[in-house]
Order: sequence, then structure tokens, then C-alpha cells
Amino acid sequence: MKTIARMRKVGGSLVVTLPKDIVKEEGLNEGEIVVIDIEKARKSAFGILRGMRPFTKEDEFETHA
Repeated sequence: MKTIARMRKVGGSLVVTLPKDIVKEEGLNEGEIVVIDIEKARKSAFGILRGMRPFTKEDEFETHA
């Protein structure tokens, strides 16, 4: 499955948040190990990133205790 995500800084690391629909479709759970294929998006992708808003607290996944 392919999607576009924005990286953000948390502490000294960069993190990528996976969209809920991908997590649900792939049956992913917190703590699982996944393989990620990195491909930098071109800035001239004909507006593919236009309208992408910054991530907010609501975008974070709820932790399951």
C-alpha cells in the first residue's frame, strides 16, 4: 500500500504517522515491526501535497493500555 505522509521532529528523531485507514487495512498494532520503503516526494508533483495541513494532536493514535 502506498500513501503520502509528512515527517515531523520528536526529540532528536524524525517520525512518520501512518494514516488510520492503512493501520486498519493492514491490521497493524502498536509495537509491531514493519518494513518501510522510503521515496522522497518531488516538490513539483503537480500539487499532490497542496492542502496538506500540519499534523495536530487529533492526528495522533490513541494508546491502548
